[in-house]
Amino acid sequence: METAPTVTRIERVDDIPLLLAQLAKMEVASLLDQHFPMHGNWQGLTLGEVAVVWLAYILSEGDHRLNSVQGWAAGLLMTLRVCLGATGLRALDVSDDRLGVVLDRLGGDDAAWDAYERAQNATLLRVYDLKARRVRIDSTTAKSYVAVSEDGLFQFGHSKEHRPDLPQLKINQSTLDPLGLPLSTTVVSGERADDPLYVPEIRKVQAILQHSGVLYVGDCKMAALATRAYLAASQDQYLCPLPAVQMPPASLRALLAPVWTGEQALTPVHRAPVTAADKPLHIANGFFDQVTHTSAEGLAWQEQRLVVQSLKHAAAQHQRLDRRLEQAEQDIARLNQRGRGHKRLDEAQAHAAVDAILRQHQVSTLLVAEYQVDTHTTRKRAYLGRPARDVTTANVTVCTRRDPVAYEETVRGLGWRVFVSNDLLLEVGEAVLAYREEYLIERGFNRYRGKLLGLTPLYLGSTTRIKGLIRLLAIGLRFLCLVEFTVREALQAKAEKLDHLYAGNPKRATARPSTEMMLRTFNGISLVVISLGGMDWQTMTPLNAVQSRIVGLLGFSEILYQRLGTQSEDAAFKMGEP
Repeated sequence: METAPTVTRIERVDDIPLLLAQLAKMEVASLLDQHFPMHGNWQGLTLGEVAVVWLAYILSEGDHRLNSVQGWAAGLLMTLRVCLGATGLRALDVSDDRLGVVLDRLGGDDAAWDAYERAQNATLLRVYDLKARRVRIDSTTAKSYVAVSEDGLFQFGHSKEHRPDLPQLKINQSTLDPLGLPLSTTVVSGERADDPLYVPEIRKVQAILQHSGVLYVGDCKMAALATRAYLAASQDQYLCPLPAVQMPPASLRALLAPVWTGEQALTPVHRAPVTAADKPLHIANGFFDQVTHTSAEGLAWQEQRLVVQSLKHAAAQHQRLDRRLEQAEQDIARLNQRGRGHKRLDEAQAHAAVDAILRQHQVSTLLVAEYQVDTHTTRKRAYLGRPARDVTTANVTVCTRRDPVAYEETVRGLGWRVFVSNDLLLEVGEAVLAYREEYLIERGFNRYRGKLLGLTPLYLGSTTRIKGLIRLLAIGLRFLCLVEFTVREALQAKAEKLDHLYAGNPKRATARPSTEMMLRTFNGISLVVISLGGMDWQTMTPLNAVQSRIVGLLGFSEILYQRLGTQSEDAAFKMGEP
């Protein structure tokens, strides 16, 4: 009698083969093993392979907890063994103890990590043929509810997450345009100021790239004169806005005076159209002049100041100004209300109240207050021993009017900002468009807090392990950037778009898919082991059209998944674990 087939094992493969193949292309495991060697008693998967499996779990499940990985790996042993080529792989190879060792090694040896980053970036620049011409540097914070220790990473400081009541650590990072690919990652305590972190980070990037002429883009905290002097001495360029400390309002007005008189012409800045049917969008106006700086060491260099007005920013500031004026006028008008519940103010009190309202709404120079005092005398008759008397009361009425001259001067000064660069060939339009791509590095910071990488909340108490986790997630961020860049470049080369990515709208297509969107399409792929006639057969859920297309756009073959469905007489390498 023929025996009925029996399902003996099911594994949810999903995106795991793709994740492991991409991490192998990045040579993550081999480079980690090279720079973080383990002692001779270490058995099973190497430290680099353990880190790669953990990264695959993080990117697939959006969870970095150590105690969840072993159980997850136990349900994917066949998949992991085939993808890694490790027939002896056990779930114990990724136990929480081993993952803790990985974090201790990554977070405990700064020199080894710096060497790994140099080697990793050299590999990626070579494999993906990337040209390092523009680098961005910025920092972010990660808050936690842990207790503050004197020498710990978590300290109270300026919170970029608007939680000054919580201790935080700071992540300083440099990224490569146009991918947002991390080049270097530095973890420091949360009370550290941003300004002194730029030069050490730039030195790391210079050691990685090994060539000069790179444009470094940062925010106003990179504008410290010492940082600019270092870049000029290194034969590199910088682009950053000046803070109000270095360009106070009075100095900015002096720069803009020739514009108001018509002596200084403005250069319009246009953004390129998205499609052929669109027109270039006028986004800014600006001009430049040149100044000479001299460092404390006696180095002199030429710098151009790019004075730019963002039209959208100016319009937004104009709307906020009008709202502040209207609110101030309403608040002052309420001072004139009489009756129950409204305090009667004398002239001195009215002046003080109006001044406070004008300061609160920052319109002291724009609104002129006029006071009218009406006195009224009433004869009070004698009562209970009190003699008759005259009582004089004063009613203060406040009226406001706008100063049209001051208002016009304020409006024409809105939206202006001064950028500085020692690249004397950088035009106003190029500078504006380059700085407006600052979202590239901010997007990476948002991904640290996003679903896949999920840095916070932190479940670790050790400073070393927290630093190691951030470094591990920085590798994961490289993965996200490279997958996205590769697919977008391939789609652009073919003038195509990718569809079936948006839930509920499969026909919607995009030429700029995110890695997160693409990985979600692989949900539901399974490996099934069937026992029939004394033989074990493996079968895979076939890839659909969009899955096959993504695999191909990344430069891989469907064999990544098909090889998991080959016949096996011994149930996946004589698995001894469920």
